[in-house]
Amino acid sequence: MSEIIAVANQKGGVGKTTTAINLSAALAIAEKKILLVDLDPQANATTGLGLDKNALKKDIYSVLAGEAGVREAVLATELKYLSVIPAMRSLARFEMEAVSDDSNHLYLKNALLELGDEFEYIVMDLPPSLGLLTINALTAAHNVLIPIQAEYYALEGLSDLMNTINRIKENFNPVLEIKGVLLTMYDERTNLSRQIEDELRKFFKAKVYDTVIARNIRLSEAPSFGKPIQLYDIKSAGARAYMSLAKEMTGK
Repeated sequence: MSEIIAVANQKGGVGKTTTAINLSAALAIAEKKILLVDLDPQANATTGLGLDKNALKKDIYSVLAGEAGVREAVLATELKYLSVIPAMRSLARFEMEAVSDDSNHLYLKNALLELGDEFEYIVMDLPPSLGLLTINALTAAHNVLIPIQAEYYALEGLSDLMNTINRIKENFNPVLEIKGVLLTMYDERTNLSRQIEDELRKFFKAKVYDTVIARNIRLSEAPSFGKPIQLYDIKSAGARAYMSLAKEMTGK
């Protein structure tokens, strides 16, 4: 059975898509068979892997809308063990179209069940909101990875995300747990980064990863070249950090 991980934070600009792409790539380099599912209508994970979102014939919306089987939407990437179900802007229509269906929280879960144990990990990049796409992802997931930037507003909205996770767990998905909390955009030279780290470790305790993702120019550049950091600059601090995270996450 695949382990399904939702990379979630309702706040934008926290390194969520960067984490979804580069963690997936790091796991693939470790020869884990990975499927990355882009659930954000902005489709940044899609373009970040070098796919032209305007040239796609099938995407995650096609699957959720029942226009295509889940396997039909799976595409290969430059990395042997990494596949992706891309997104296009049409995904924004999903919430409006499915709002009146009582079972609208189950669309994604039912689709992913068809894949069985084809992938070791399914990593989902969620939109920065708590709408129906996020509810679908959290209903389908086994756990949640929460990237939090080491900045002033880092904890803003975190209680809303925790409340949503708890509501999904109570109503739709009793197995849902927090996989871990990842500090991103970390600057060890500032008191602020260290203070936020202390706060998070007090609240989440061992759930906070030892690995932190520092601010890194190469990480910021990689998406514009359509590559995960490991293919853009394997020697960069960002590449080393995500390889470390993959190792910490899998315990290997």
